[in-house]
Amino acid sequence: MDITRVPNERKLYLCKWYFKAGFALLPFLWSINTIWFFNEAFRKPAYDEQKEIKKYVVFSLVGTLVWLVAIISWVVTFQMKRTDWGEFADNISFLVPLGRA
Repeated sequence: MDITRVPNERKLYLCKWYFKAGFALLPFLWSINTIWFFNEAFRKPAYDEQKEIKKYVVFSLVGTLVWLVAIISWVVTFQMKRTDWGEFADNISFLVPLGRA
């Protein structure tokens, strides 16, 4: 998407929409929002909507990092404790590995 041709009001609308949509358990939208609007928020000359875009970009970055830490923590914990959790771990697994490492 080329946002350089979009008016500033529409940029703000898109940035806000992606931020709100990220709350629907779609954290990748926050990362997309951060990447797409980073230059608009921090590298372009100042304009009226830039302050609010900057706010949504920062919040999107924080949300992305929180989700990333949570997902990595869960994966590491599950991989290390799967055998200790026994049947419960097998029930929440999509693929059940055979044996024990």
